Amino acid sequence: MDVLQSFLLGLIQGLTEFLPISSSGHLVLSKQILGVEVEAGITFEVIVHFGTLCSIFIYYRKTILDLIISGFEFLKAPSSQKNDPNVKLIGFILVSMIPAMAVGFTLEHQVEAIFSDPLLVSVMLIVTGMILFSTKFVGAKEKNVNLPNSFLIGIAQSFAMIPGISRSGSTISAALWLGVKREEAANFSFLMLIPVIAGAMLLEVKELIEAGVSDAALMNLVIGFLAAFISGYFALKYLIIILKRKGFHYFSYYCWVVGGIGLIYFIR
Repeated sequence: MDVLQSFLLGLIQGLTEFLPISSSGHLVLSKQILGVEVEAGITFEVIVHFGTLCSIFIYYRKTILDLIISGFEFLKAPSSQKNDPNVKLIGFILVSMIPAMAVGFTLEHQVEAIFSDPLLVSVMLIVTGMILFSTKFVGAKEKNVNLPNSFLIGIAQSFAMIPGISRSGSTISAALWLGVKREEAANFSFLMLIPVIAGAMLLEVKELIEAGVSDAALMNLVIGFLAAFISGYFALKYLIIILKRKGFHYFSYYCWVVGGIGLIYFIR
């Protein structure tokens, strides 16, 4: 893998991690089209995921700091902090993790093996388009995230383990259908990504340490990280703007086009 390929894969990871168009699906298709077989691929994937995780930390730095402070205050005095909105939000995020953890620890490798075929990924992108387009018919509702709907949003997130199904597309769409306010739906969707991405990275750290990083690969990893970090930050920022303007369903057209092109390309 050369520097240009590292940049392109990092850019794709950063944009598609937050835009509702499936990062895993785009990476599968991109590797096939670019003809890239990433050596020590686990290392590259951990690095670009770390890039997108950093972009979340930067964008939500104030909210995350408030959550950390409230979390420590709750541990010191649970009874006096139980009604703190930040403590409740931490609880909702933890509840949303349950379905993804259950699926991840039991079916992750089977799902990835079955759906790593680029043809099936193309089909799943078309399915993602249908999910996104359905939000066009969601009325204006003003609910907040609560315990029951945080679990249901978590179930939607677990389906994103299938390459081609967008994580943000699934969770934001589910939140909108559950009546959650648009901006809150996006914010909760991205905040609940933090433990998921961080957890996945921790599981891969052992393999990363064993694989090591050669001097020749270091530049590629740095380029991939920076591309994922910068593109991820701006994708996150502008998706929330688009969501406020009720343009979320427009991403469905993109998914249908890419999925359709993928079907034609890989069938041939």
